[in-house]
Amino acid sequence: MIFCILLLASLPEPSGSEVNPATCRYPLGMHEGTIRDEDITASSQWYDSTGPQYARLQREEGDGAWCPAGLLQPEDVQFLQIDLHKLFFITLIGTQGRHARATGKEFARAYRIDYSRNGERWISWKDRQGRKVIQGNIDTYDVVLKDLRPPIIARFVRVIPVTELPMTVCMRVELYGCVWYDGLASYSIPEGGTIAAPGFPIVYLNDSTYDGYQERRHLYGGLGQLTDGVLGLDDFTQSHQYRVWPGYDYVGWKNESFSTGFVEMEFQFDRPRNFTSMKVHCNNMFSKGVKIFQKVECLFKPRLIADWEPEPVGVATVLDDKNPSARFVTVPLNQHVGKAVLCRFYFADTWMMISEISFQSDMESVNPILVTAATSTTDALETAYNVTEGSWETTSSVTSTWIGEKADDSNTSILVGCLVAIILLLLLIIIIILWKQYVQKRLEKAPRRILEEDATVRLSFYSYTIANNQTQIHQSNPTYERAFPLDLEYHQPTTLLHKLPELSQSAEDSVCSGDYAEPDLTKSTPHQGFQNNVPHYAETDIVHLQGVTGNNMYAVPALTVDSLTKKDISVGEFPRQQLRLKEKLGEGQFGEVHLCEADGLLEFLGVPSTEFTHQPVLVAVKMLRSDVNKTARNDFLKEIKIMSRLKNPNIIRLLGVCVHDDPLCMITEYMENGDLNQFLSQREIYSKFAISNNIPCVSYSNLLYMATQIASGMKYLASLNFVHRDLATRNCLVGNNYTIKIADFGMSRNLYSGDYYRIQGRAVLPIRWMAWESILLGKFTTASDVWAFGVTLWEMFILCKEQPYSLLSDEQVIENTGEFFRSQGRQIYLSQTPLCPNPVFDLMLKCWSRDIKDRPTFDMIHHFLLEQMESNI
Repeated sequence: MIFCILLLASLPEPSGSEVNPATCRYPLGMHEGTIRDEDITASSQWYDSTGPQYARLQREEGDGAWCPAGLLQPEDVQFLQIDLHKLFFITLIGTQGRHARATGKEFARAYRIDYSRNGERWISWKDRQGRKVIQGNIDTYDVVLKDLRPPIIARFVRVIPVTELPMTVCMRVELYGCVWYDGLASYSIPEGGTIAAPGFPIVYLNDSTYDGYQERRHLYGGLGQLTDGVLGLDDFTQSHQYRVWPGYDYVGWKNESFSTGFVEMEFQFDRPRNFTSMKVHCNNMFSKGVKIFQKVECLFKPRLIADWEPEPVGVATVLDDKNPSARFVTVPLNQHVGKAVLCRFYFADTWMMISEISFQSDMESVNPILVTAATSTTDALETAYNVTEGSWETTSSVTSTWIGEKADDSNTSILVGCLVAIILLLLLIIIIILWKQYVQKRLEKAPRRILEEDATVRLSFYSYTIANNQTQIHQSNPTYERAFPLDLEYHQPTTLLHKLPELSQSAEDSVCSGDYAEPDLTKSTPHQGFQNNVPHYAETDIVHLQGVTGNNMYAVPALTVDSLTKKDISVGEFPRQQLRLKEKLGEGQFGEVHLCEADGLLEFLGVPSTEFTHQPVLVAVKMLRSDVNKTARNDFLKEIKIMSRLKNPNIIRLLGVCVHDDPLCMITEYMENGDLNQFLSQREIYSKFAISNNIPCVSYSNLLYMATQIASGMKYLASLNFVHRDLATRNCLVGNNYTIKIADFGMSRNLYSGDYYRIQGRAVLPIRWMAWESILLGKFTTASDVWAFGVTLWEMFILCKEQPYSLLSDEQVIENTGEFFRSQGRQIYLSQTPLCPNPVFDLMLKCWSRDIKDRPTFDMIHHFLLEQMESNI
């Protein structure tokens, strides 16, 4: 079998792009040494012992790092260059300073990246907001990993340290990604269009990450969103990405902009290839005039200077007017050979939108069994080996000769035998898997895996340990492991695993208030809700409010509300005609949230008359749709009664209601500076550089002050046994002088739709902020709010520039909760951010304790943050 594998490995390797950025995260060889010393160069070096060959992450050779010569000036461009020898899809970069066994003190606080695919044209990387500078290290030892969003496709990479003041800088580096098997070096397409409809957000369908040139509304010589590995959603106005504009995932064109009736795209590759097929991911939201292309025709040429072949390869698609889902369309290319492909996509409706294009091909290689008589050097380089026919094909009829036919026959027989053996082995594995799934179904009635695909992933490149208040990063097992928290192979505790099919529904429907003890899974209590000795945590006397925007803000102990009517509402009826709509903040299943101006509100609230009393006040108005059922109306009135009980300076206040007529409304405070997520994401940390360049900024003291207020508000809710269930920066509003009030508008806003995950079409949950027991057991308590506070604190100390667990897909986040449950040391924690000091990060880690009894209370958190504020004065 080993001989079979070696023989198969000698064949040309197939190319299949469809790269997945979430799993394309292999170290490319700086640490391991597979990138050779001669492939690492630099613009300068201080000494021979600080040369570029010592810029290897987590290695201590020489003097411990690469250091450019002299003091680095703010205007200097010194770089470390890495030659990967072929194209790679690069998703992540890790950096370190010069530790040199505790004798070094130099590191790069910031850097930027230039890259090239051919060594001639260099491109400066920038993120989706157009920023080029990446935050680097805060000390000499710790590894700082940064995602490249968007990822880059390159052979050459330059890491360029950046500084605000003259200083000595040293760096160690690792690149992460995978081989770009697709081989696509550039594509040229028309510029994307824009959809602008009155009353709706503008939808931008341009290729916003394209790294080539633009001339006369045409893009040339680069790569962009069509090769970034991100597939667009069914609704083209929504996105996988965090805080981007509508239409971001797609490049789209309007039919009337093209007199020819088609969009023409040209693709150029790194070498001649034998093409099997092309896969195109298209939107099909036909209700908005978007359909997959009607047909496509492709032409080929073997060399860039040659003419296009006269006969196109074409295929007509089967149009679908019933299923609006986005989908892949596979176009057979019939083993045509070329270094460039020209495809014409014909419109089937008003719009055509594409999010990803990939090519499947056989990569060319020289086979020692063959001797080719080439008439010219150029033709010899363009020769293509046809694997399926076992012969050489050339674009200029170059003749081919077999040598050693008997040896070839022998190799062919061995190859066929190996293939048959491997096929039989695969069939046996498939039968075993199917039998295992059958047994699982019989055991579980309604089986469900956390992941929708049986994908193998490694959740973390690094494990984090805390020792002497220092965060240390250690590389974990480099092999990819399968980690299913609900897999039958995990037997402890058995009873929980056999009953988890009900948990996704439980996560939607069950809430609980107050602290609780760690469940004892060894005792058997009949009829506790979960069978097989697993206790049922959802209390029967809990009020479940649907609310306007989804599940309500707070889960609370049951009130006597069976006969609740309008007379139970303790706030006044505000005149509806004194509300002026300014902006729609969001909407949910049963209603909408609007930003309004309220005339005479201060008088209505009994504020003593001054010259400002008559000025309008900004408020948020939750409005229930008039056509909802009786249950939704009663839930809305219950939510009003609960909200009217909350009296705390750090909790959003209910100011008034409009319940005499439809639509029913509740009027709450709204803060001048919007939500905390947007507030912080638009700012940088306080520095002389930010001040001198008029960049809005916040200080470390400001962050501590705002965090203390959030803790104070949550301490108040905990004293009432109220459970928020959706604590995050998006649900904290910011007023003047950095005042904070906790609210619940986040779920209703389209801006934050990417923060919520829909479980099997039912529950919509903020899983990246939720404790493991909330996701797996449906248990929401003050302790789970403490977990969410830790994530909220992490958001604040990264200035909301990144979504929590941004390296993981939603399914992998859920899978990680299973690792917390099993507590075998494989769970991932959010990493310490450059702005976050060790004491605050230690607090976060305590909030994420596996055992609930080990998490601090909000009273303890509030006291700790007050001490941090006092010590920072």
